[in-house]
Amino acid sequence: MKKALLIAVLGGMSVVACAQSKAPAETAKPADAPAATTAPTDPKVAPGSADAKAIAAIRQLNSQVVIDKVGPAPMPGYREVVVSGQVLYVSDDGRYLMQGALLDMQTKRDMAQATLASVRKDLLAQVPKSERIIFSPPNPKYTVAIFTDVECGYCRKMHADIAEYNKLGIGFEYLAYPRMGPGSPDFAKMEAVWCSKDRPKALTEAKGDRAVKSERCTSPVMRHYDIGRRSGLTGTPLIVAANGMSPPGYLPPAELLRWLDANGKL
Repeated sequence: MKKALLIAVLGGMSVVACAQSKAPAETAKPADAPAATTAPTDPKVAPGSADAKAIAAIRQLNSQVVIDKVGPAPMPGYREVVVSGQVLYVSDDGRYLMQGALLDMQTKRDMAQATLASVRKDLLAQVPKSERIIFSPPNPKYTVAIFTDVECGYCRKMHADIAEYNKLGIGFEYLAYPRMGPGSPDFAKMEAVWCSKDRPKALTEAKGDRAVKSERCTSPVMRHYDIGRRSGLTGTPLIVAANGMSPPGYLPPAELLRWLDANGKL
């Protein structure tokens, strides 16, 4: 994961395979992410400030990565910067850059993950319910957002058990994350699902290897894909609780409920 971050900052974001999945199609080489046509907009900061120096340090490495947040780090002398779904720490003078977990020894809390959860929550707030494919029981105990891929084996396994998740009071709100990237057959399949008049049925059919009729529409798939990348996605499915926290990959129904009871409360 650390190496992936450096690749992201120095070169360009990589698209990774389905988390823990063994499906043959998932060994194919992912498509490269599209090059940005305009420079991304950085957070507004005071010229010459420590925040500005941190942004400048990142921009020396890569002018195109998205910087979603910059501010004081939990430790003195550093700024905390969220870059394309990863948390970096840059010294106030812009000279030193660190990555990785930052553990608060008093609370035993990973401060980097807490920051990323906050950013995920803000990013997901940009996606209206009308763009999500929802499978939920009445009055769910928990609702999770899930970045999914119709070709991902563990995504298919989760969806096959949707009734069991719902029975335990867990509602799903799916967002699209075609791992193979824009221009791939995978991306086209997911656009067909999101353009369908019956999205839940189309998603179920696509995950069952059944053809979905391609319709024309203003698809949100590219926007979901971008938000997934900025949310720290390292594989699908990416499950995100209402508080922005995320477990490490796929969890069966009972395990997800236990994780949510321990980590997913607002």
